[in-house]
Amino acid sequence: MTQDTAPDTKLRRGITGPLLFAFILGDVLGAGIYALMGVLAGDVGGALWAPLLVALLLALLTAGSYAELVTKYPKAGGAAVFAERAFRSPIVSFLVGFSMLAAGVVSAAGLALAFAGDYFSTFIDLPAPLVAIVFLAVVAALNARGIRESMGANLVMTIIELSGLVIVVVAGALILGGGAGDASRVTQLPEGTSAATAVLAGAIVAYYSFVGFETSANVIEEVKNPRRDYPRALFGSLLTAGVVYILVGLASSIALPADELTKSSGPLLEVVEASGMAIPSWLFSLIALIAVANGALLTMIMASRLTYGMGEQGLLPAVFAKVLPKRKTPWVAILVTTLIAMLLTLLGDLALLAETVVLLLLFVFLSANISVLVLRRDKVEHEHFRVWTFVPVLGVASCILLLTQQDGRVWLFGAIAIAVGVVLFFIARATSKRS
Repeated sequence: MTQDTAPDTKLRRGITGPLLFAFILGDVLGAGIYALMGVLAGDVGGALWAPLLVALLLALLTAGSYAELVTKYPKAGGAAVFAERAFRSPIVSFLVGFSMLAAGVVSAAGLALAFAGDYFSTFIDLPAPLVAIVFLAVVAALNARGIRESMGANLVMTIIELSGLVIVVVAGALILGGGAGDASRVTQLPEGTSAATAVLAGAIVAYYSFVGFETSANVIEEVKNPRRDYPRALFGSLLTAGVVYILVGLASSIALPADELTKSSGPLLEVVEASGMAIPSWLFSLIALIAVANGALLTMIMASRLTYGMGEQGLLPAVFAKVLPKRKTPWVAILVTTLIAMLLTLLGDLALLAETVVLLLLFVFLSANISVLVLRRDKVEHEHFRVWTFVPVLGVASCILLLTQQDGRVWLFGAIAIAVGVVLFFIARATSKRS
């Protein structure tokens, strides 16, 4: 499909293939890997690359489904739009959208904890819960002011995030070349655990580092050539992120024992410091903080706008659609999502929050993979990407597999989030009928 045959839209198609690649890469890269390498080390020891590779392969399956659905229905809205077309059920499409919303709020809480950890303490030592709450308040203030993200700004942030990860890879190479590292650690697993169990448990956490690509569905109406550019940018960015992550995992395990990585909330900073590179700790910490802060800001912008949109459409109580008169920003949605994220930071458990995000997004991805198969009989006039049928089938299987590996606490948190969504849905329906 050429640009001339792209479906009509009211928006200007100004996003080229390279800019879309940078957008998706910037959404995927950074925050998760900066914060979670220590958590991964607790699951798989020194074999950090293994769960990252498994998570990449699983993410590529669902990405294949997104590539078909987004180019087939190039309208903003993502998985909720696909679910509405496929299942024709308001409650199902609502729960898909609400799962995305809840995942965003939980993710922001996890990123706030990552921001408040060892990277921040490089500059000043303050209680982590306090820093996390103040951080979210600042994010909310910026959000309410009306921040306009541009592709140029995203490109700059992506370069900063990527530069930090390249520094880690170089640090690992220097440590290994200097004889201080231990390459045998890359195959070491925790004692008393099988390889399959450990890697699968780690893949659940590592999957968090690859999510973010799904938000690219919301800019598809502004892509110049959706049929050609979207699949290339999507798969290219995930593969690029996967290669970088695996190299970072190898560098981290070579540089430091797993128990040292596990104890730190800023494990990549530990790797850089161990290398003796002439890079000040504060500079690398600043890069990490920029990556985490950018991720949190983008996540909260998405969550608040999604809450506002659902309130405006009657899927959530109408109060969520209120906006500031001058700023025209959804202040109620921003306030409520920020307060919930603040409360979640009090848990102080980054692994639990990350796994809850994965659980909620797995429901979204499960819906998307099933939607591909259901909508195969729905024909459209324009050309679109078509994925091999076995890909969404394996995507469904991968989502179910990862869902079965979540522990009881994660299911409890996920169930509470979904229950809140169901209650809000029926409140919205009841108030809509009365009005």
